[in-house]
Amino acid sequence: MKQSKNTVCHLLLVALLLIIITTKITAQNNSNNNNLIVFSEDVNFPRQEKNLRKWDAPVVADLDQDGYQDLLINDHGFGIQVQWNNNGKFAKPYDIIMGDLHGVSIADFDKDGHIEVIMSRGGGSGSNARNSKMYRVVGREFVPLPDFKEPLALMRGRTVKFIDGNNDGYLDLLNFAFPDASKKGASENYIYKNNTNGELILHDTLPAIKGNGQKTLVTDFNNDNVLDIILYGSGKTTAFKGNGNLTYTEVTKNIFPFDIEETTSISEIDFDNDGDFDLFITRGKNEFEKGETFYNEAEKTVGFFTTRGQFEFDDFETGDVLKLENMQSQWPNNDTYFLGETGYSYDFEGETHSGKNIKLVNSNALGFPDNTNYKEKKGWYIGYVGNKKWRIAGYLWAPSTGVVHNVSNYKKHKHNEGFKNILLENKKGAFKDASHKLNTIKKEHAVASAVADFNNDGLKDILVIKRGELVYKNEALLYVNTNNKGFYLQQKHGVITNDLGALGMAVEVVDFDEDGSVDVVMGNERGKWHLFKNLSSKTSNNKFINIKVGKSPKNNVSPLGAKVTMSSCGVNQTYRIGTTNAQYSQGHNNLVHFGLSSCNKLIHVKVTWINGEVINKTFNLANKTFFLGNK
Repeated sequence: MKQSKNTVCHLLLVALLLIIITTKITAQNNSNNNNLIVFSEDVNFPRQEKNLRKWDAPVVADLDQDGYQDLLINDHGFGIQVQWNNNGKFAKPYDIIMGDLHGVSIADFDKDGHIEVIMSRGGGSGSNARNSKMYRVVGREFVPLPDFKEPLALMRGRTVKFIDGNNDGYLDLLNFAFPDASKKGASENYIYKNNTNGELILHDTLPAIKGNGQKTLVTDFNNDNVLDIILYGSGKTTAFKGNGNLTYTEVTKNIFPFDIEETTSISEIDFDNDGDFDLFITRGKNEFEKGETFYNEAEKTVGFFTTRGQFEFDDFETGDVLKLENMQSQWPNNDTYFLGETGYSYDFEGETHSGKNIKLVNSNALGFPDNTNYKEKKGWYIGYVGNKKWRIAGYLWAPSTGVVHNVSNYKKHKHNEGFKNILLENKKGAFKDASHKLNTIKKEHAVASAVADFNNDGLKDILVIKRGELVYKNEALLYVNTNNKGFYLQQKHGVITNDLGALGMAVEVVDFDEDGSVDVVMGNERGKWHLFKNLSSKTSNNKFINIKVGKSPKNNVSPLGAKVTMSSCGVNQTYRIGTTNAQYSQGHNNLVHFGLSSCNKLIHVKVTWINGEVINKTFNLANKTFFLGNK
């Protein structure tokens, strides 16, 4: 009897604690209503309604210099397109160049008054090394530029980023490659110096890297106004201090609190508004394991992944009809399908680069080849093997995915749980682990992040894109900054996609209509591009100020790399032009956004260009856009 009373008392105590906790959470949520972040997908965003592979984050820049930020989007292996911004509305994508393109960087590097675009070209897995392609944007025309007297290096191109590495007011170039075996370990991490006469001259290299380790963040971690470099991707993340003369010294062990691996993106963020740049690091596996599958029992869909070499999945029980969606494998196996016992070819009409939807009736694909040496005749093999079951096997050259519909049951695969994201706080040029301020212990396969003050409360928030699981909706993670209490994960923010057979990959932020709320553009690997409109101003009275930064007042130095600080109501905020989470590319968004919360006092803005020129300005109006510098 006594034990029963103790049990009842224990249950009552637990119930009371739950009521208290629920009350506190409700009160906290109510107190954050003014800072609630809400997005809605823009269904009128013009795009190709095809599922295509992607490369890197969208690149944001006012290419035609009409005052509105345009977009460059890269469908990997297909081509790069521009989406012109017509007074706050994006036009449909327009082709610039077709083929295998990688990193993109934008700047007026020769000071001719026009924006130049450099595009890093792939090297056909080493069989077709090429140098980067350059264009000059005149109005809305992309004019191809000839090679320099000494052409840029031939390579398996990956990263291109304009950077003034010696603070002379002329933009230099980082031009990094995927290592080519024929180079026998020689570095292909090239640093080109701007000779001030419109030419980029090879100046130095960074140490050689292995594999896909040329992903790059340009930042200033020691706050000396000399830009530094962080490399990541394959292996350990490494840091290089800029010496001010276009040479760099590795300082990895001096600035990081521990070894950092499995890095998928790095974002520069001054999350505590102390004037120096902290780092948010996403981590995960970009690819699944070979043969990995995902089963959505509610929707009866199976998503699968394989990569280079031979494969065979467990049979799919779908009945007389096999319905496949978004089947993707790049060249040379993108259109190679063999059906039934004889393995006769399945022919496609039209282009085969994008994801393919296939519907097969069992009578057209009866049986399966006895000879399972698929390497002799590479491609997909599909056949009906009886008892309502179908088999998919083969030998493919590259990473490949697809979705099977109407699967009655399927063995669930055990998946790698992922990794924790990392927040590093800058302490006088060295970083301290501040990941506890994210207030989450969950592991994820995160692939990208973007930083912005989404609710205009004066604090930078973080949007994280997850890799996802092929047959489920992919909802981003939104870390809302509360300053003293760190970050909290806001649910139901609206950034969610449902591209079946696609993986999360890339994200960028831009106030494309200049309404003072920062919007989101994202692309799904093997999926589509998406635009999410920020509606937070409808639930909040928080104010903002936008600063458009032009060239420096004296020497017409590019705004790229300029540091912008804003002070009002005792709060200081810092932002750098061109900062982006892009792995291989460099944006040129010269529209700097600062949230002001409820502040209604004078707003002090300081712009420091990379060569040291400064403008100080005081404003007494919020919810406006102001221009500083030369046009």
